[in-house]
Amino acid sequence: MFDDNYFMKEALRQAQMAYDAKEIPIGAVVTWDTKIIARGHNQTEQLNDSTAHAEMIALTAAFNQVGSKYLPEATLYVTIEPCLMCSGALYWSKIGRIVYGAEDVKNGYHKTTGNTSPFHPKTELKGGVLAEECAQLMKDFFAVRR
Repeated sequence: MFDDNYFMKEALRQAQMAYDAKEIPIGAVVTWDTKIIARGHNQTEQLNDSTAHAEMIALTAAFNQVGSKYLPEATLYVTIEPCLMCSGALYWSKIGRIVYGAEDVKNGYHKTTGNTSPFHPKTELKGGVLAEECAQLMKDFFAVRR
């Protein structure tokens, strides 16, 4: 029951919250074992802060929840491939695992790093979980605005 699809659906709920708030619809959750310990969605417009990405908000909440600056036992689920800024924060968090939905050809970390991982060497990475659903929310969002 508590598998990658389950938690990605929770991240998609966060992305929908961003969409409803007219923010770029990216959502994230951080889990520890099978429990969600933090949630986040893009709030760059609301907070007038270009660093208020879903991953950053979820990471900050997770650090506060566990009382540590490192998250080696945690997993981040995020609907879109992390950007380079978020990848740097994830590197420093020493997060144990990152699971993302759709790739982000324009702004994802792959654009800058290619096939070189920007994450901590011990971090496991998995992409493509519910990729179609994650990508569709982004397509719908930008179709209305362009």
